Amino acid sequence: MGFGKNRASSSSHVLRIPREDTPLLANTQHLSSSSKTFANVFIAVVGAGVLGLPYSFKKTGWFMGSLMLLSVSFLTYYCMMLLIYSRRKLESHYKVIKISSFGDLGYAVCGSIGRCTVDAMIVLSQAGFCISYLIFIANTLEHLFNYSNPKILGLSPKKVYIWSCFPFQLGLNSIPTLTHLAPLSIFADVVDLGAMGVVIVEDVLIFLKNRPVLEAFGGFSFFFYGLGVSIYAFEGVGMVLPLEAEMKDKDKFGKILGLSMVFITLMYASFGVLGYFAFGEDTKDIITTNLGRGLLSTVVQIGLCINLFLSFPLMMNPVYEVMERRFCEGRYSFWPRWIMVLAVTLVGLMVPNFADFLSLVGSSVCIVLGIVLPALFHLIVFNKELSWHGLAVDAALVLMGAVLAVYGTYSSMSETFGVKA
Repeated sequence: MGFGKNRASSSSHVLRIPREDTPLLANTQHLSSSSKTFANVFIAVVGAGVLGLPYSFKKTGWFMGSLMLLSVSFLTYYCMMLLIYSRRKLESHYKVIKISSFGDLGYAVCGSIGRCTVDAMIVLSQAGFCISYLIFIANTLEHLFNYSNPKILGLSPKKVYIWSCFPFQLGLNSIPTLTHLAPLSIFADVVDLGAMGVVIVEDVLIFLKNRPVLEAFGGFSFFFYGLGVSIYAFEGVGMVLPLEAEMKDKDKFGKILGLSMVFITLMYASFGVLGYFAFGEDTKDIITTNLGRGLLSTVVQIGLCINLFLSFPLMMNPVYEVMERRFCEGRYSFWPRWIMVLAVTLVGLMVPNFADFLSLVGSSVCIVLGIVLPALFHLIVFNKELSWHGLAVDAALVLMGAVLAVYGTYSSMSETFGVKA
């Protein structure tokens, strides 16, 4: 086990700023109630990935896409609970340790290798989320303002819009604390819910009018593509441990987490199915661009762009926590922040399609972070107590996750960058 006599320093003990294990609705005086925990789970899980679900359902078929989404939801919940059980076991066995984050659990189970692996996955996943934000912003603004004029001063609108975000993101990402930024994430989720409501209503009206041809099952070649998008949509596995630690009645956490996941899954499935039902084979990678350029549609799309733009530094903060802990002795430094903003911007310029990139990140990083590592840590922690079928389930999840990650990454890269077998 990684925790022994000498405990490795964690940024939770060095830095005085919120980090990836800081709940956005944290209460510093009291532990969270069930309702606040439900809200925290919702904020942690729901993200921009939902906007790519209708396009994913177009490729996989609405029935197979829905079934895949339900399966991923259950699997995500199961693996989140594996993290909770592993943390409880270690803290009850080693009374002196406090496991505050996914990285702490990685160190407790596998030492420095475990923490490095979790850190790497967190950096890649969070940076991947922010890359998708830039792609969404650029593609949406291009759709709204450059429909008839595909060039800005002879340059691609996408490049112009992404580079236009760059100097402002340098400033926002230089803010050393999340105290003033956390409300922006809550605002972002409120806007997301409002936008989803508008899109769903529009979808129903358009479907009743047009009734396009629909497919219940897509080709098997799109299975891994849809799986990647579904896994990406359920982000937030890194927040599970701190959310459970912040809850007043921890015995109810599993129930609250389950209810949250059921609610989110039904919302996701409705959004994905209705989006595909409305536009059929004309469904675009960002569903909001299917709505045209009316006043309501424009307001919704600009609102989404603004909240993703403001959410960027929040999503990058776990990356900075890792970078500063490893390279700056836990002290604030703007240089690694600026370098990461530049790196995210450059990758965003190279990725052509929003939903394709969601699939790539989900198939690679999110599978490892959300399935492989929780099952592996649980297997190591409980290896002497599990029955043979318990061992088989954990081992099967690790093996299945690894296979899906490798093949899914190749499949998604083929779709994203046009790599042909």
